[in-house]
Amino acid sequence: MSRLSKTGRNPEVLTTGVEKIQGQILMPNIGYRSNNKTKHILPSGFWKFLVHNVKEMEVLLICNKSYCAEIAHTIFVNLCFLQEPKSHCRRAPQLAIRVTNPNARLRSEENE
Repeated sequence: MSRLSKTGRNPEVLTTGVEKIQGQILMPNIGYRSNNKTKHILPSGFWKFLVHNVKEMEVLLICNKSYCAEIAHTIFVNLCFLQEPKSHCRRAPQLAIRVTNPNARLRSEENE
């Protein structure tokens, strides 16, 4: 894959529809990059941590002020962790961990 030159990315001559029509797609610019300190942070102010079982949720006990758990969509497939339904949702309040999608496992069980 070849890189575009600086003149190719921001052309002076109006050749494409992007440059001709105002209010459409904006030209690429360094100013659209997000701040590195706030990158990957959810609107609630937490960082996401993907959880596949209850043991992984207990890892968040140390840093539950800055990280929140997100239950993986493959959790029902993991039959090696035979646990009762809603065990993640019951354990999270005991550990004071916020879960972004507490109904994820319930929905997958209802479908099957």
